[in-house]
This record gives sequence, structure tokens and C-alpha cells, in this order.
Amino acid sequence: MYKGQSGMWSWLFHRISGLGILLFLFVHIVDISLLGFGPRVYNEGILLFDSVIVRLLSLSLVAAIFYHAFNGVRIMLIDFWKKGVRYQRTMFAIVMVLTIIIFIPFAYIILRPALVSTVAWFFTLPTTASVGH
Repeated sequence: MYKGQSGMWSWLFHRISGLGILLFLFVHIVDISLLGFGPRVYNEGILLFDSVIVRLLSLSLVAAIFYHAFNGVRIMLIDFWKKGVRYQRTMFAIVMVLTIIIFIPFAYIILRPALVSTVAWFFTLPTTASVGH
């Protein structure tokens, strides 16, 4: 029906972000349930969250939450505001811009520890270099 216009992308992104948030909820329930196996198992499970891949997944969760929330407000405006349908394309652009602008500081905060450790590792010179004389 939408054939590639903003309404189709809005619908698709809303469903994908909602499924991503639901998936995180299941992971969070499993994560918290590790407490039942004792502090050692829980602490080892939590260490997984410090890896770069999990940080990127956390970052995608943040993006999904922001998009889903802003687009939900857009959907409510379309449903309850008489002129909402007329401005739905503009509101979709506003949703995308808000999501990106608010996402950027969170991306920095989430990725900073991984970036700092990677940069420190890259610029660390070997301390026991042998000259070969």
C-alpha cells in the first residue's frame, strides 16, 4: 500500500524496534535469573556485557527505544489530531532527526569504555623489546 514511502518505513521500523525491545526484555530476565545460581555465575555473566559486541547490541537497543517512543508519539498525533495525516511525512522526518540527535551522546557514553581500551591497546608499546645486539 505504501510502496516505499515514509509510512511503510515508519511501520517497518516500529515493528522491528518493538521486537528488539521485547528481545532485550527476555535477555534481561535471563540475566537477572543468573542470581539464582550464585554470585560467581552472575558476575561471570555480567562480564559479558563489557564486550564490544554486547555494547553494540546495547547501542542498538537505545536506538530502538528512542525511535519506538518518538514514533509512538507520532502515531498518537496521527490518530488524535485532525491534521495529523496531512503532516505524517514531516513528523516521520522529525522522528528520525530526534532519534539520531538524542542517540549520538548515548553512543559516545556506551562505546567510550570500549574505544578507550582499544586505543590504549593500539598505542601501547612493548615494554620488553630486545634490540638484538
